Amino acid sequence: MIALARKTLVYEWRRFLPAVFALGFSGVLLTVQAALVLGIFDSAALYVSESSADVWAGYPGTQSVSFGRAVSPDVEMRLRMDPDVTDVEPYQWVESDWHTAGTTGGTVGVYVSGIRTQAEGMLFSELLPSGLRQRLDEPGAVIVDRADLDQLGVVIGGRGDIGGHQVRVIDALPGLRALGGVNVLASLDTARRIAGADAPRGATYYVGKVRDGVDPATVRARLKPDRAFGPFQVWTAPEFARQSQHYWLFGTGAGVAVLFMAVIVCVVGAVVTSQSLMGVVASSSREYAVLHALGASMVALGRVVVEQACWVGGLGLLMAGVLSAALLSVAGSQDVPVAMNLRVSLLCAALVAVLALVSGLLAMRGLLRANPAELLR
Repeated sequence: MIALARKTLVYEWRRFLPAVFALGFSGVLLTVQAALVLGIFDSAALYVSESSADVWAGYPGTQSVSFGRAVSPDVEMRLRMDPDVTDVEPYQWVESDWHTAGTTGGTVGVYVSGIRTQAEGMLFSELLPSGLRQRLDEPGAVIVDRADLDQLGVVIGGRGDIGGHQVRVIDALPGLRALGGVNVLASLDTARRIAGADAPRGATYYVGKVRDGVDPATVRARLKPDRAFGPFQVWTAPEFARQSQHYWLFGTGAGVAVLFMAVIVCVVGAVVTSQSLMGVVASSSREYAVLHALGASMVALGRVVVEQACWVGGLGLLMAGVLSAALLSVAGSQDVPVAMNLRVSLLCAALVAVLALVSGLLAMRGLLRANPAELLR
């Protein structure tokens, strides 16, 4: 019977093609949707994921990196007091508005990240070459994402105004896009000048590097809040990144919308695929009736239909993989925020496989028409 399923699929491929396309496009929709979600919400944690710091100290209860509040400069000393913390640096977060020099248009909300400019700086170390980092020492020098240049109305080397302070874009890099605004990298001096004299003392965060071979979670457990150093809380880098992503994905309701869309894609794919397979089974009802009359049981015929659904699912997965890879490659080249990892890609593949199996089980209803009595008509 298994050979019959394969041969039927080969010789009647035109009948199965709509089901393959239905599953394939369902897989593409799921994969692209997941990649967009990962890409968009990963940007909420890029400040952590693109840095080499192992522990982050900030205001207690901070839900996302972008909601940081100033903590006392004594927190830096508390981190340095730990025997397993080898380096500490401040991170100054400033929210302000960008106004393009020489224009009378509106403003753009920006997130200014004030970072250490030395070559060994931990913040954004995965994105910034050491030479480019050191160029931030130039007065008013900033770096933005290359996809945000048009939004800011500036080119590399052009000037703008942030909070009444003139800045100059010395370079533009990919991978700096933000949720709800534009990321701007600057030196600590530039960021503090933009923040103004009324800004609280200290920094928004203090980040630390842990000695090789030491678990950052162990250090985090030792760095408990202490009134002598003011209010603060410490997270490991993975914890803080995950916390920021989860807030934007689930705390803002966006996760519910994503799950709803995924359910819709699955339901539509299952309905279209099962209808296509049911049409194939119905059109072959006389052939199935002959097999039934020759002694083939309904269970055996059902296995043929399920086998066909599995082959359709495999071909749909192959189609989805090729198309998804092509689309994500094009999206990445156009600076569209997309990301994909092995776990999510396997989950999408598993959903397509389940769709194929469910469609095959639904299509088995068409076997009820495979009645040997039909051959007498």
